Amino acid sequence: MRAARRAVPAAERAPAAAAIDRHIASLGLPHAGSRISAFVPFDGEIDPAVVLRRSRALGCRVYFPEITHLRRRRMRFVTRAGTGTAAPLDPRWLDLVLVPLVAFDARGTRLGMGAGFYDRCFEFLRHRRTWLRPRLLGVAFDVQRLDHIATFDHDVPLWGIVTERGIYGRAAASINGGVQR
Repeated sequence: MRAARRAVPAAERAPAAAAIDRHIASLGLPHAGSRISAFVPFDGEIDPAVVLRRSRALGCRVYFPEITHLRRRRMRFVTRAGTGTAAPLDPRWLDLVLVPLVAFDARGTRLGMGAGFYDRCFEFLRHRRTWLRPRLLGVAFDVQRLDHIATFDHDVPLWGIVTERGIYGRAAASINGGVQR
């Protein structure tokens, strides 16, 4: 799946990113003035820069994950990627988290890089029933979709996944009461 992600032609990447931004906007996200997290693309991941430009225009505060302890698989969220100069924000206070992934299925199950950083950081979401923040929204190319991905007890589910072709998972149900593709 990583090879398929890297194989997306350069000419298709910018239109895909713009389509993803339109789908996220159709969800009403991000809300003006909210706190969002995004990632710096790596290894062929979709670039969330279009979403970030719109977010900043809406007065959102943008944070980036920063690994603090590799062996313990810990990360925090800071306002500038890789600098660590700003005070980190507790992940509980983020409103929207754009999550990278290697593969996903239509139910919204995510396959990450395998280290479990996001699962550990957002483990508290597995125990919540009423407080919905933050919403974890995977962003990917549609070529990364699989028929089924097995889940494990430690997996933190995503609220949804957005690709250039549509919206998957619980986020899809929030629009028109059903799956949008």
